[in-house]
Amino acid sequence: MHKIIIAIDGYSSCGKSTLAKALARKLGYRYIDSGAMYRAVTLYCIKNNIIRDQSFNEDEVVNAMNNIELEFHINKATQSSEMFLNGENVEKEIREMSVANFVSPISAIKGVRDKIVALQRSFGKKKGIIMDGRDISTNVFPNAELKIFMTANEDIRAERRWKELSEKGVTVSLAEIKDNLSHRDHEDTHRKYNPLMQAPDAVVLDNSYMTAKEQLDFALNLVKEKVV
Repeated sequence: MHKIIIAIDGYSSCGKSTLAKALARKLGYRYIDSGAMYRAVTLYCIKNNIIRDQSFNEDEVVNAMNNIELEFHINKATQSSEMFLNGENVEKEIREMSVANFVSPISAIKGVRDKIVALQRSFGKKKGIIMDGRDISTNVFPNAELKIFMTANEDIRAERRWKELSEKGVTVSLAEIKDNLSHRDHEDTHRKYNPLMQAPDAVVLDNSYMTAKEQLDFALNLVKEKVV
């Protein structure tokens, strides 16, 4: 069976990573969390005082990219792919609200996107990968054999995100999460470079009232149609 590239785009906290990971395990594909890459850049900027007083200089961020090395390594215990920033595992840190509050504006910087997209495309040379994000279908892999655009009700997305963070021991209010999601949705869909949008040939998956299994079965059926 020949391998393909599967591109999954969609709004924040609509389950893109959950579906992509499950699909990757089922197919034996490599999973790439593109959002983790932008989160790691944001974390670097926070730790190195590039983001300060709730603002940043774009040129400083772009220059910082020269000092940033991003890698994914498999956690042997969980068999999941985790983000490493300059050799350090930052998988937990990049999920914090302090990072979430700045990841959209940082990822909107052209100099940042150019470098990240080049790295992302290098991952797809041998195919057999699943990548999720905001512009995977429209910009990173416009020729991907399968494109899925995910969406869900905003209130449901907020509740899912709150539950996820609570289980990780992160204390945050549901109202704060809703605020963050609304802000990120607006920034992701209105940024100048490669905004979030549905690719014309993408299949829409609204998972507001779908179980994880139903979503996986839906995606697997789409894959079967592409690899027959």
